[in-house]
Amino acid sequence: MRINVDWDRPVPGAADDRLRSFEERIAVIIRLLVVVATALALLLRPDLARSGTTPLAVLVAATFVYALVLAVAEWQGRPLAPPGITTSIDAVLTLVACALTGGAASIMVAVLPLVVIAASVRGGVAIGRISAIAIGIGFTAAALVGAAPGSPATEPWLAGLWWTGFLLAAAVLVGVLVRMLERQFDDAAVARARALAEHEAFLEERDLRARLLAAQQARLDGVRVVLHEFRTPVASLTALTADLAADRLSEPARATAVALLAEHAVHLRDMLDGLADVAVQDGSPLGRVRERTVRLAELADAVLDAAAVESARREPRISPPDAAVRCDPQRLRRVLTNLVENAARHSGTAPVELDLRYAEGHLVAEVRDRGPGLPPGQAGVVTAKDVALGERRGTSGLGLWIVEALVTAMDGELALLPRAGGGLVARLRLPLAAG
Repeated sequence: MRINVDWDRPVPGAADDRLRSFEERIAVIIRLLVVVATALALLLRPDLARSGTTPLAVLVAATFVYALVLAVAEWQGRPLAPPGITTSIDAVLTLVACALTGGAASIMVAVLPLVVIAASVRGGVAIGRISAIAIGIGFTAAALVGAAPGSPATEPWLAGLWWTGFLLAAAVLVGVLVRMLERQFDDAAVARARALAEHEAFLEERDLRARLLAAQQARLDGVRVVLHEFRTPVASLTALTADLAADRLSEPARATAVALLAEHAVHLRDMLDGLADVAVQDGSPLGRVRERTVRLAELADAVLDAAAVESARREPRISPPDAAVRCDPQRLRRVLTNLVENAARHSGTAPVELDLRYAEGHLVAEVRDRGPGLPPGQAGVVTAKDVALGERRGTSGLGLWIVEALVTAMDGELALLPRAGGGLVARLRLPLAAG
């Protein structure tokens, strides 16, 4: 990923606005403190007012009102004037105060560097230097106006030249410091951008690795699913072919066995298609969906045959009797076969009930047994991968996990419920179109 950053144009934000507001409030506080300090100096040393107490008192009072109004406006978030204008007004008021308090000997000259620093920070290097020269010239004029009678004529000029050079040096130094801070800020911004880019690259690499691992795990799960599902038809094929080879079956039984062999062959073909899907696609270990119309009566017979449930233990119920649905028969048969196998395994010699009901766009299948049921709180555990409980502990533990995965893929719901009188009810609800 590539990040383009314009380093010459800062991006404003809420944090920048808060910092700028904080800086302006600091300037307002300093202005008020300077005015208060000047008023206290005049109270303690009235002789500082070389040109008369009244003009200076009026100036201090007006400056205090001005500073107070700016403070209130700034605190309310409504500045009355741009910072450059207020800095210019500060400079003029300070120079007038210098003229009224002794010119070159005025204590107010100490405020001038603060004004130059503010102009340099707010306006930039060039504005700061121009302001330093202008304030120096203004101070020279104030020194001439406020010079004490009988003082040497060169004193105001020397003081003005001295303070002009000093203020210009202060502006240059502030400019250097500002540029250093800007370079440090730019370096920090570049470092943050690089760190962000590296972090984003790390996240993308981690996500890619996770997707690759998930795809690999899906393929492995798909192979395990297909191997697990091969077990039942292969066992049935082995038994049927052994009986046929040994000629142990009557003619009707031979016909039934041949039909069952054909069904198992179709089922194995579908399983191989699913294995091929796993080999060529990422994501689901369950293969692609292949829909066709299936009659529920035929599906029930195929499931009971595949699960090797004896005729005496079969109790299928179909409602309505001629119902047909459009679905992926291989997936639906795998779900029902796993449920019926579990029921037959745990029921002993008791009947295995298989109910298939279709109404209002939903197929509801129930497989009931008279086995031991599930321990309390285990209904959500047995459908996890590699989990086997009770007599099946130590087996692959894939059957109900496969059922859960297939039901989820078909947008269905599976519930394992205790049965009155003992046993378990596996209730499956699937949204399917009529065939």
